[in-house]
Amino acid sequence: MTGHRIVIVGGGAGGLELATRLGDRLGRRGRAHITLVDANLTHIWKPLLHEVAAGTFDSHEDDVDYIAQGHQHRFEYRLGRMDGLDREKREVMLAPTLDEDGREVIPRRVVPYDTLVMAIGSVSNDFGLAGVREHCVFLDDRAQADAFQRMIMKAYIRAQTQTEPLAQGQLNVVIVGAGATGVELAAELHNVAHQLVIYGFDRIVPERDVKLTIIEAADRILPALPQRVSRAAEEELRRLGVEVHTGQRVTRVIAEGVQTEDGMFFHARTQVWAAGIKAADFLRELAGLETNRSNQLVVRQTLQTTRDDNIFAFGDCARCPLPGSDRPVPPTAQAAHQQAEMLAKSIESRLAGKPLPQYVYHDRGSLISLSHYTAFGNLMSRLTGNVMIEGRFARLTYRTLHRLHQRALHGTWPMLLLTLSDFLQHRTKPRLKLH
Repeated sequence: MTGHRIVIVGGGAGGLELATRLGDRLGRRGRAHITLVDANLTHIWKPLLHEVAAGTFDSHEDDVDYIAQGHQHRFEYRLGRMDGLDREKREVMLAPTLDEDGREVIPRRVVPYDTLVMAIGSVSNDFGLAGVREHCVFLDDRAQADAFQRMIMKAYIRAQTQTEPLAQGQLNVVIVGAGATGVELAAELHNVAHQLVIYGFDRIVPERDVKLTIIEAADRILPALPQRVSRAAEEELRRLGVEVHTGQRVTRVIAEGVQTEDGMFFHARTQVWAAGIKAADFLRELAGLETNRSNQLVVRQTLQTTRDDNIFAFGDCARCPLPGSDRPVPPTAQAAHQQAEMLAKSIESRLAGKPLPQYVYHDRGSLISLSHYTAFGNLMSRLTGNVMIEGRFARLTYRTLHRLHQRALHGTWPMLLLTLSDFLQHRTKPRLKLH
């Protein structure tokens, strides 16, 4: 192995984009050896996970194979999950990789680095509430989303074929947390219930048998978005028949449903937890690096960790300050994209002995898609200011974000071919994943 060793841990939207950019810039020219470490073999854009979970998007149609991506863009891919770090030796520890039966496939090993980039994203935060881990579904990765989709299909098949009446809450779904994931999932599940009737699930009457409920502790849904977007989205959800309860904190979760602090109980056999995020727990005591209460690695505006200039972190697993403020950069896909774009230039500058740029977050706005019904959002630019959009234009803009991610990974022409392919397949395939 020759050249400067750059190791990127985490192949999410930001990590894979950074590995691709560095491979094209440095790997092809032999100026550095880039390694991407991830516990999965393939990548899917995380903002699509609610569609995967509902079955309105087939995760296998859009995944990116890390091995193939590495071959095409001159970086090395390592299958593994990081569980330790030796800063003195500059080595990343990877846990043994096991198969479905618990047998060891790849033994414990270490990956040496000169520059380390942490991009492991985030996981759901259950805040230590009893019953959440035992009874709630999480949508942190594709495996969980795929499992949820299979669970929903089995629930509808059981309801369609059983001879006895539906039990209380049998097809109900309670979603705890009204951020983007919770709100978008509720709309997709409403769509699924009505699409399945079209496909022959005629014993089920969605308005009578399926109750979708969102519970949010804040005083409005989508609390991180502008109030007018939040208000428009809530009105559309209520029009669809989704129950929305704001200002209510969940205190107990059991197999039969969810209870809030004011004593209300929501019967549901399926509970989804989307109430908050945190970085992985192992970061809390990772080689003495500074973290906050959410386990995020604290970084300066260069995205270097505060206690080690050789280690960078970005995306959801990092706490980066907004300039002149105590507030952090929000954990959004656009922030991760901006940081990956900057880091590709920063690491190239670092190898050349040049000073590193400082990251400044540029808020381009936010978009929420309520299945095929509608979309809402705000676009921000110096030219137009803060403009609210909705309807078809908002839906087109929402889909464009995914295409921009594909362009960052594959280039413009491959992205256009993928768009054409998706359009043609959409004409012949069912609207739902039915298996």
